[in-house]
Amino acid sequence: MTLLRDMCYPTPSELALAARALADEHPGPARLRQIGTSRGSRPLWLLSVEPSGRPQGAGVLVVAGAHANEPVGGATALVLARRVLRDPATRAGRGWHFLLCADPDGAALHRTPRPYSLLDYHRNFFRPPGPEQPEWAPSLLPPDRLPPETLALTSVIDELRPVLQVSLHGTDLGGSWVQLTRDIPGLAEPFAKSAAELRIPVETGASDAAGWPSPGPGIFVMPEPGADAAGAFHPEDTRLSTWYHAHRYAGTTAIVEVPMWASDLVDDPAPHPDPRGALRFLAGRLTADAALVTRVRDAVPPGAPLPGAGAGSGAGAGLGGDSDAAALLRAVDWTLALIPRITVEWTGPGAPAEATAASIGSIDAFGRRLSLRAAAMLLRVLRAQGHPAAPGLDRLVTGWCEEFAARFQARRVPVAIQVEHQTRTVLAAYERLVADGTVNA
Repeated sequence: MTLLRDMCYPTPSELALAARALADEHPGPARLRQIGTSRGSRPLWLLSVEPSGRPQGAGVLVVAGAHANEPVGGATALVLARRVLRDPATRAGRGWHFLLCADPDGAALHRTPRPYSLLDYHRNFFRPPGPEQPEWAPSLLPPDRLPPETLALTSVIDELRPVLQVSLHGTDLGGSWVQLTRDIPGLAEPFAKSAAELRIPVETGASDAAGWPSPGPGIFVMPEPGADAAGAFHPEDTRLSTWYHAHRYAGTTAIVEVPMWASDLVDDPAPHPDPRGALRFLAGRLTADAALVTRVRDAVPPGAPLPGAGAGSGAGAGLGGDSDAAALLRAVDWTLALIPRITVEWTGPGAPAEATAASIGSIDAFGRRLSLRAAAMLLRVLRAQGHPAAPGLDRLVTGWCEEFAARFQARRVPVAIQVEHQTRTVLAAYERLVADGTVNA
C-alpha cells in the first residue's frame, strides 16, 4: 500500500492498459475482454481472474465507475484483481470478474484525477442524470429505453450469475458505509475494524439508507422487493436498479462507499435535540441555495447555442463541444428538479421525530452537495461560453466548497487508503458468505 499512497484516480483508458498488462503477465488465470460499447462509442472492459479448469460455481462480480464523480472504484478493482491472483485459495473453484468502468462517457467528462480540495474536485465536476446512470437507469426508464451500458451490465450478470456482486462507490465528504440487498451476517465487524485502522469514520446514519434496517454500524440492508418503503430520502426505487438483478440467481449485492474527505460528524451516535427543526432549517437553506442556481440557469435557455465550448483555458475549459455542454445542462436540470421533492420529504409528516447527530449531519452534507453540484456543472458551461454570470457563480461555488469543508472539519483521505478499505471490505463480504455457507469454499 505504501507504493500507492500518492496514487491518483486512473482514467478508463489507464485502467484498460493496466488490466491488459495484468492479463499478459498472467495469461492462464487472467483475461480481458470487451463486453459492450458506451453511447459515446467507448469500450466497456471486463477483467476476469478465474481458477484453472472449469469454474465450479457462481463467482464474484465487481463493478467500478458506475457514478462518474466516484472514481476510486477502478483503482480498487485493479488492486483486488492482483490480490486474487496472488491468493489461489480466494479464487478456488470460482472466478472474480471486474467491470473496470461502467460509465466511461461520464468518467471522461468528470476530470479530477488528483483533487487536493473540495473546490478542486468541483472545478471539473460531472454526475449524469439518473436515467443516464448505468445502475439507476432501470428504476427510471422502460426496458426498451435502457442505455447500452446498463444492457452490458445486466448481460454480464446474466452470464456470470454472481453469488456476490459488489458495486464500488465513493462520497465526496463524510464516512464509509455499506448497503446490502441481503444481509451478510458478520460483515459489520471486519468493516468497522478496517475503518478504525485506516482512520475512516463510519457513517452510521447515511442519508442514502434512511429508514433501512442496520444490523451493525455503517451496514444497511435495503428493503426486499415488494416491500412498502424504499428509503425516506431516495428519489428512485433502489429495488429496480441493477443491484437487484443478481437476485435472479440467488446473488447478493454490496455497495461499498468510501469518502474522499472524512468527517467525524457523520459518526456521532448522540441523539439530536431537534431533528424536525433541523430538517426544516436544512430544507429552507437548500431551497434558497437552489433558487440562486436556478436564477443563473435561467440565463442559459434550453437549446441555446453554446459558442466557445472547447475553447479557453483554465478550470472549466476544454468541453468537447455542444454535446458535453448539453450533458452538463441535463445534469444541472435533473439535480435542480430533485430538490423540491427532497425538501418535501424533509418537512413532511414522515420526517423523523428522533434521530442521531450523525443522521442529521449526513442529511446536511447531502443537501449541501446537491446545490453545489448543480452550480459547479453550470459554471463549467458558463465559463466555456465566456458568460458574464460566470464570475459570480464562481464565487458562489468557491464559498460553498469552503463552508462545506469548514463545517464538517474535512480531512483528506489518500486514494490508497480509500482503495485499501474498499478492498478489505469486498474480501470480508466474500469471506463471510463463505463462512455462512452461501458460497462453497
